[in-house]
Amino acid sequence: MFRKTHLKAVAALSAVALLAACGSGGDEPEDTTTEQTQPADTGATETAEDTEAAGTEAATPESFTFGYILPETGALAYLGPPQVKSLELAIKDINDAGGVLGSDVPAPVGGDEGDQATIAQASADRILGQGVSAIIGAAASGRSLDIIDRITGAGVMQCSGSNTAPTFTDYDDNGLYIRTAPSDALQGPVLANTIINDGWTNVAIVARADDYGRGLANATAEALENAGATVAINETYDPLAQQYDSVVQSVVSANADAVVIVAFEEGVQIMQGLIEAGLTPADMGFYGADGLRNPDLGKLVNESDPSVLAGMKGTAPASAANEDFLASLAKFAPELGDNTQFAPQVYDCAVTIALAAEAAGSADAEEFKDAVVDVTKEGTECTSYEECKGLLEDGEDIDYQGVSGPLDFTDVGEPGRASIEVYGFDDEGKFETLDTVESNPAADSR
Repeated sequence: MFRKTHLKAVAALSAVALLAACGSGGDEPEDTTTEQTQPADTGATETAEDTEAAGTEAATPESFTFGYILPETGALAYLGPPQVKSLELAIKDINDAGGVLGSDVPAPVGGDEGDQATIAQASADRILGQGVSAIIGAAASGRSLDIIDRITGAGVMQCSGSNTAPTFTDYDDNGLYIRTAPSDALQGPVLANTIINDGWTNVAIVARADDYGRGLANATAEALENAGATVAINETYDPLAQQYDSVVQSVVSANADAVVIVAFEEGVQIMQGLIEAGLTPADMGFYGADGLRNPDLGKLVNESDPSVLAGMKGTAPASAANEDFLASLAKFAPELGDNTQFAPQVYDCAVTIALAAEAAGSADAEEFKDAVVDVTKEGTECTSYEECKGLLEDGEDIDYQGVSGPLDFTDVGEPGRASIEVYGFDDEGKFETLDTVESNPAADSR
């Protein structure tokens, strides 16, 4: 149906530095919204003044303790179990190596992020009142934006293993927010490069109207255009809409040869609409990202014929690169099965923060926050909490090599490079990992 013309590969990833302003609190990127009503909850729902008025106050930590705010209910509930279990595994490994500051780390204080700001904020208030040193989460960028001022404003460290919105790069967090998941400024060019290498030249992009959707859509569009491709449309939609007929019609009208869908569970309905309109992965390029990385996606789109997604591809922060970690996690939590998305990144959140506390000699985040970046680069390389802790005790600087890959934190506390998985669906609609690509702003893309 569509003619394919091969173009040059995506240009140097250093170009993504221009994307740092997207969603950072400055001017929002221009986009066309296919749904006229804005979603009820698209990201940060309160200001720093609102947080102060809420009266959030953290108890002073007497010993090193974790909390977490992760999805136990709602559309992203499937992301909760691997993240919670990987945090628990990290705590076990930390305690097996002597704990933090000479004491075992207790079980984490848990809370649900749900699908609503009020749920995540209530969890944050409750956990902050229990004297934690750090909170892991939230999973969704929007939910983290709902609670980041509460947490960091209370002098507690926050680390997400799955927030990818570029918004966080320049966020005013007093050095107390970090993430081990790469910014979409790193993922977008890999997604664009995958599309270009497949030979597509005219791409339609539709994305959630929130910081995650806009950030990844714009990063991908920028990289596509740098490579010489045409972006037919780059539109956002209300993720809480009842139906997505206008989104489908926009893609159909664009007459593109490939489509990128930056979505969560609502992407299933969009893909069903595209297929019903005669646009299928057999006729054009279908691409998703981490929000659609679900091994059961084919069955969700068409339970009786998962092969309708044969040929679809996508990208996500790599979650299957460290076989030793996955084997350890499978032994610790066999009930997870293949559901390990963002588990390595959450494990690295916990170990990195624990090592920073050890290096600073304090369970108080205000005192160990400056050590977080230092323990991830420019020291003696080490690959486990036990090994790194031993080096610290010997007075050495360390470079923790995470189970999700080398972290090499930038000064703002996020990976300076990242391993990005390229996934796909085979002829039967079964999920498969196709490749793992390193995204590094200082290097050329492949």
